Amino acid sequence: ESQAVAMLSHPNIVAVYDVSRSSDLEYIVMELIDGITLKQYMQRKGNKLNWREALHFITQVTKALGHAHSRGIIHRDIKPHNIMVLRDGSVKVADFGIAQVTSSGHSTLTQEALGSVHYISPEQARGSHIDARSDLYSTGVVLYEMITGRLPFEGDTPVSVAIQHINSIPLSPRELDPSIPEALEAITMRAMAPNPDNRYASADDMLADLEEFRKNPNINFDYRPIGPYIIEEPPDSDDTRRVHRRPRHEDRDPNRGNSGYGDRYEDPPSGTSLWVILVSVAAILLFVAGIAYFLIQTLFSDIFTPAARYPVPSLVGQNYESVLNDASLLGRFKLVLGETRTDESKEIGTILSQNPAENSEVGEDVTEITVVVSGGPDLIPMIDVTNQEYRDAYLALTNLGLSVPTPEYKNDEEVPVNHVISYTPLEGAMLTKGTPVHLVVSTGPKEIPSIVPPLIGLTLEKAQSDIRTVMLEPGEVEEVFDDTAPVGTVVNQFPAATEQVPKGTIVNLQVSKGPDPSTIVVPPPPEDVTKTVSVNLPSSGEIVNVKAMVDGQVIFDRDYDTAMELTASVSVTAPAGSTKTVTFYFDGVQGESQTVEF
Repeated sequence: ESQAVAMLSHPNIVAVYDVSRSSDLEYIVMELIDGITLKQYMQRKGNKLNWREALHFITQVTKALGHAHSRGIIHRDIKPHNIMVLRDGSVKVADFGIAQVTSSGHSTLTQEALGSVHYISPEQARGSHIDARSDLYSTGVVLYEMITGRLPFEGDTPVSVAIQHINSIPLSPRELDPSIPEALEAITMRAMAPNPDNRYASADDMLADLEEFRKNPNINFDYRPIGPYIIEEPPDSDDTRRVHRRPRHEDRDPNRGNSGYGDRYEDPPSGTSLWVILVSVAAILLFVAGIAYFLIQTLFSDIFTPAARYPVPSLVGQNYESVLNDASLLGRFKLVLGETRTDESKEIGTILSQNPAENSEVGEDVTEITVVVSGGPDLIPMIDVTNQEYRDAYLALTNLGLSVPTPEYKNDEEVPVNHVISYTPLEGAMLTKGTPVHLVVSTGPKEIPSIVPPLIGLTLEKAQSDIRTVMLEPGEVEEVFDDTAPVGTVVNQFPAATEQVPKGTIVNLQVSKGPDPSTIVVPPPPEDVTKTVSVNLPSSGEIVNVKAMVDGQVIFDRDYDTAMELTASVSVTAPAGSTKTVTFYFDGVQGESQTVEF
């Protein structure tokens, strides 16, 4: 059967990927669903949905069943607990675990069916042969529960509920809520018809009516529910129906006696003897004594016997659905759902508190335990932020209690720069507080990049002209020392040459301002050298004035007595490696010149 289920492939059915077995167990590999059950969703909404939302869900369920039935597979356990609601509002029918291939033919009231007794069809409750119409009955019950907020039948035991499915007709949805459209009520009651022949013949037929109703909620299907009794059309009228019922107790003749003697009481024969009177008195006394004994043993027994006390089981922290029908835990008590409360820390369905309190004791008159159940964290509907400026979208989402991580940026030919192109999760998804919303933000249309030209070695004026030629913008100009490039020429550029950049990108330059003075080496000045230059004096025997000049400057001036001295000596100082010419003058007349190398 599981391999048959694996044949199913439909967007509203949980996919089965593999059916296998190991040495210890048999297992099914199924699609992982990120969502909650329809039952949990209804509990969060207060157990009742508006009819438009119910129509949205039941249409998808019907499509799933139509696909399964077309492949000969009957689900047999349609209920809100087996219908998953995804974040995007779509539903998937799950748990074909007790599904049967149509050709297998038989059905019994299994333990699984008893566990889902509120949704089983009458023929399933009887253990009779079932077909695809049994799934449609269960689908009708799910629709009934969604639009009315209650189940069609309730009872103290699963068997009592099953009997009601067989023998009873529920209140019509509009009796519980007049705002429900008549056509939707007709679809619901036709799907729930006790006789399979009065239901929809197939899921496709039911889907057709759902689609007609969706297009026109005011449509009239002219369907009247038929009860478990035989309803006949009289041959002479189209408007009157005759219903044959078993006589009820109150229909019996009120004038008929119960004594067994007919319709009137006859007096006893006359001539009663004394012993008859005595026997009658004794009988009366015995009767009075019996009554007294009965009163003492029943009505007045509580005066002498302490009242019985019963311990209340502990339910806090357990799952409501798990303990709802757990007779071994509840014992004599019946579970009553009092309130569904938002709770960020507890899973959906967890019992938060109970009344009477856990582990307390109560009298026999207390038979119900009212519980407060967690509805899980408060859900936030995702809003549409398409085409919104990023900052506006960010504020709108964070104000809802959602988180917005760093967005993804993409080029887009239509969406303006810094506006939202798309987002996940999608609009309408029910999210918990703090759920991250991933945004894709536009960077505008994709542009053809510019190629940065080579600028090193060019003059500043030429480099800036070339930058503008390729649709780029000249940026900062920094002067730097460079001992290899002429002053005013480009020595570096940012971005580098041949790099592809968007149009309008700024290109910064570095320009040479010559060598760094701090790096120029100045050789030390040459050391001075002193040499002595001698010259012969005239032999006149008189006093002669001698002057010596170097580079036009007088460096020596002295009178000599030629009768006493024959030569004059002059000290000349000059840098090493230089050459100087010393010219002598005698009494103002230029005489000998000497070249001296130092």
